[in-house]
Amino acid sequence: MGSSGIWLAVGFAVCWCFCSMEASHVVYEDLQSISPTSVNDELKPVYHFRPPRHWINDPNGPLYYKGIYHLFYQYNPYGSVWGNIVWAHSVSADMINWKALDPAIYPSQPFDIYGCWSGSATILPGDKPVILYTGIDPQKRQIQNIAFPSNLSDPYLREWTKPDHNPVIDPSDSAVNASAFRDPTTAWYTPHNQRWSLVIGTRRGSRGVAVLYKSKDFIKWTKAQHPLHSAKGTGMWECPDVYPVALEGNQGLDTGVVGAGVKHVFKVSLDETRFEYYTLGTYYPKADKYIPDANSTDNRNGLRYDYGNFYASKSFYDPAKKRRILWGWANESDSAHADKDKGWAGVQAIPRAVWLDSNGRQLVQWPIEELETLRHKRRSVKNRNIPSGGSFEVKNILTAQADVEVTFDVGSLENAEAFDPLYATDAQALCAKMTAKTKGGVGPFGLLVLASADQEEATAVFFRIFKAQDNHVVLMCHDPTRSSTREMIYKPTFAGFVDVDIEKTKKISLRSLIDHSVVESFGAGGKTCITSRVYPSVAIGRKAHMFVFNNGAEDVKVSELNAWEMKAPEMNDDIIF
Repeated sequence: MGSSGIWLAVGFAVCWCFCSMEASHVVYEDLQSISPTSVNDELKPVYHFRPPRHWINDPNGPLYYKGIYHLFYQYNPYGSVWGNIVWAHSVSADMINWKALDPAIYPSQPFDIYGCWSGSATILPGDKPVILYTGIDPQKRQIQNIAFPSNLSDPYLREWTKPDHNPVIDPSDSAVNASAFRDPTTAWYTPHNQRWSLVIGTRRGSRGVAVLYKSKDFIKWTKAQHPLHSAKGTGMWECPDVYPVALEGNQGLDTGVVGAGVKHVFKVSLDETRFEYYTLGTYYPKADKYIPDANSTDNRNGLRYDYGNFYASKSFYDPAKKRRILWGWANESDSAHADKDKGWAGVQAIPRAVWLDSNGRQLVQWPIEELETLRHKRRSVKNRNIPSGGSFEVKNILTAQADVEVTFDVGSLENAEAFDPLYATDAQALCAKMTAKTKGGVGPFGLLVLASADQEEATAVFFRIFKAQDNHVVLMCHDPTRSSTREMIYKPTFAGFVDVDIEKTKKISLRSLIDHSVVESFGAGGKTCITSRVYPSVAIGRKAHMFVFNNGAEDVKVSELNAWEMKAPEMNDDIIF
């Protein structure tokens, strides 16, 4: 295993058509095996994780082993649309600079010959990694398989072995829908019954279900009598994730931690909406149940890691820095034919540290601290007033490849517009109605990024403040409706509400990571996050500009702004595919 020749031969020999089964991606049989003769790098992100070419999607099995971070990911080695999926593998000392290795897992056995889909990694006692993943068998069933490192003394874990006792979880033994049964979680150990537990996503009708399995030896798995959790009206649950967070502080916890001072996160990716939702609640190991908090909405109106283009996320515990790290996939918003022509598609969002907000109502996310090693050429602004209708430009750095942090002072809320409660559960619709061009009372104010010099082309990242009956409501938006003049591009507004007492603080912060065709933003220190994929027509490379703007009736002050041009890290440039 691990030989490039073996997996290339297997890939060409297998017919990759999943049209008869439930899956998350459109199959383009005429495009999926067309490798580009050249790659258009014009809008390719530089410091977000990606291979030099071809399609990627879900992050898989992130882990830390012997001083090395590992990221596996769904990858098409033959083309720039979904298909021919293998587990590509990259390693890093800092999660910023990456070196590509041979694919770790690829179709080679009857239990995965039609696909090696998403899964997770678990660290067994004695510092022994193991991977569980979804394979597609000759009957086109989604079954769960296991793989072990071939050489534990190799910190790069270059080769993986699939034991003959696969599959370890077979849907025919579990009375579940074999065409909707995928993405096993990281397993956790419960000392009271000396068993490992994990969940797999599925559905019963329109009900999303996290099927629970238990094992004493990590080989023989038994389906529990009841699911760990389920919810009606959500559809298929993909890429579930279950992990603990501390009630106080921002340190992460290993996946199996339970007890006092701990709350649990339960996350799913909804195939029907292509968004992710999470709840906060309590995991009861003796009852094998997870119950969301009463104030944690358990449906499509609930909390989201990211209110934009962010899906199939996977978290892991980093023992080196005692933190919980979140990876998420930022897919293209372009057409499949455009992806084929440019020769690449998909990136991973910047890895984020995750912890429980001090209010206990939501998570906070922030780019890992290592990202700051790429900052240089800082530009700063302090105590600058932006009058109604005003703007100023951030100059003398490459703003198409930048990291910017800004704090806004809101002097008066007197002119805040009345909040329409019809939008209380639909921030995205509110942003679509009141875009960056729509003049308001307090806001919109924020950034115009990847903008042309005349601001006719731009992606707006902004806040707008409303007056509700008993409080003020802060809306955070991405508005890419003017981001490009190109046709056939999906340019939705994305938005979320920000849980801050703006009347008390009179301040709100914003951080945006701009990377050629990615805009990834963090509001109020990471309380609300939004990621967009955008494709400028004019604002490309050195022709891209960045402005701070205010389109509200009330003046707004920039108390402090720091913007950095970002250096290019090592990014899988030695990839061998």
